[in-house]
Amino acid sequence: MSRWLPFSCVDGPGNRLVLFLQGCNFACPGCHNPHTIGLCDHCGDCVPGCPSGALTLHEGRVSWQAARCTDCDACLDLCPRSASPKTAAMTVAEVLALLRRYGPLLSGITVSGGEATTQLPFVIALFTAIKGAADLAHLDCLLDSNGSLAEAGWQRLLPVLDGAMIDLKGWGDSVHHMLAGYGRERVLASLQLLAQAGKLAEVRLLQVPGQSDYLVADGTLEGGLAAFLRALGPVPIRLNGFRHHGVRGAAQGWPEATREELEQLAAALAVAGLGPVSLPPLL
Repeated sequence: MSRWLPFSCVDGPGNRLVLFLQGCNFACPGCHNPHTIGLCDHCGDCVPGCPSGALTLHEGRVSWQAARCTDCDACLDLCPRSASPKTAAMTVAEVLALLRRYGPLLSGITVSGGEATTQLPFVIALFTAIKGAADLAHLDCLLDSNGSLAEAGWQRLLPVLDGAMIDLKGWGDSVHHMLAGYGRERVLASLQLLAQAGKLAEVRLLQVPGQSDYLVADGTLEGGLAAFLRALGPVPIRLNGFRHHGVRGAAQGWPEATREELEQLAAALAVAGLGPVSLPPLL
């Protein structure tokens, strides 16, 4: 577990408890949370760089003392694996206890990442337990995912999943690969499968100026993309604009998306008869 939030209104509808799981199988150069990509291998490189002494190496394992941590994030900058030593293991029972603590104020739970489906058995066990608990069954269970899960995995998850929010980083395979370090085919298959099952809660498009390929030269939506999204049915589409916050490497030199660019993309989607479309509340 990378971290958890007791309340969020941006990770799905309503007020939600959100779990951010550690580990991701994509390598997006523009990732805003790059410290959630890797898994700590306890190399110890981060320990001497911790100014508060919150990290120690004992018997080959890095230990984090939350009480001494000042959240300076020096350890995140030092890690060669884009991992965080500030993670914790949580059981299904512990998450259920959190839900019972905050439940009267919650609409549901969202499991995010990293990439949540890299810990698929835990997600299935958690959602199954929620659905089976009389005092929690009113909470809906959503997943925030990059869409890389194979069909067999989705079929295991679908019975206890209320909806998934899926990122489509780029339309052309080469663009998607450049922006995610991974091809688009598994993502497209996931979108189609979830739409057919009635559990595609949202498609998310990331606008990166000079990189994204959702629009053609005349400002209209790329034809293949329009046809693909139309075939999914009336699915909500959320637009996200690239920002520099948290990114590393070459992506720090990419221009940030403007409100005008996102509004142009939203207009093109509307002209194509797609949506509803939502934009970030702040940009």
